[in-house]
Amino acid sequence: MSKINKCLFPAAGYGTRFLPATKAIPKEMLPVLTKPLLQYGVEEAIEAGIHTIAIVTGRGKRAIEDHFDISYELENQIQGTAKEEYLAQIRDVINKCTFSYTRQIEMKGLGHAILTGETLIGQEPFAVVLADDLCDNERDGVLMQMTKLYEKYRCSIVAVEEVPKEETNKYGVIAGDFIEDNLVRVNNMVEKPDPKDAPSNLAIIGRYILTPDIFDILRLTKPGKGGEIQITDALLEQAKNGKVLAYKFEGKRFDCGSVDGFVEATNYFYKKSK
Repeated sequence: MSKINKCLFPAAGYGTRFLPATKAIPKEMLPVLTKPLLQYGVEEAIEAGIHTIAIVTGRGKRAIEDHFDISYELENQIQGTAKEEYLAQIRDVINKCTFSYTRQIEMKGLGHAILTGETLIGQEPFAVVLADDLCDNERDGVLMQMTKLYEKYRCSIVAVEEVPKEETNKYGVIAGDFIEDNLVRVNNMVEKPDPKDAPSNLAIIGRYILTPDIFDILRLTKPGKGGEIQITDALLEQAKNGKVLAYKFEGKRFDCGSVDGFVEATNYFYKKSK
């Protein structure tokens, strides 16, 4: 298949860096201005032509399902008033997409979360978006850029950006050979390396295109750094066969999993809205 039809959102994490707010509110539902992080991600998928949305949730995440559903009582209350337009965007999202959900019972890392989503994806290539990496671009969104590349290369693709060398221990880091401007064929990938051991300063951010064989690889992947099943370890297996590309995307990315990045994103989108 040359077209990506499904997008997986791992959304089972606890969001401990935002406690106490995330004690009762899923971190994916934290709003940048008036829109939850997860909705930004779903809208990015829609822009890329993807309308089947699969979400891996966990305990205490019911607000996600409620958000992507109709609230008849609320809509009845504001019907015919000026406030009705506030729901126009989310109504549009609900009308355009099909949503399905499954629960990750234990938090065993991103690789495990993606494997948990297999039942929703099946045997076809798919996108993965981590909602706390909020991306913006004046032209094509990051996911649209990546789906166009997939149509050409038909292999797994990770989005990367340059980070300061001293911050490589926060990311999966890749190395490889450039085959086009901003496109690298990956030959090495390390999860959260110490700066002195990092193979480059190209860090993976929360946008992936994955081929379905990743599920079989993940089943055989042993826990790695932090005792978790790392998606980077599974991707490295694909990379050994030359089947992983890293793309230096166009656009801005905000790490909304951190308070500093969340505030930066809020200020950026506030200024943009004026």
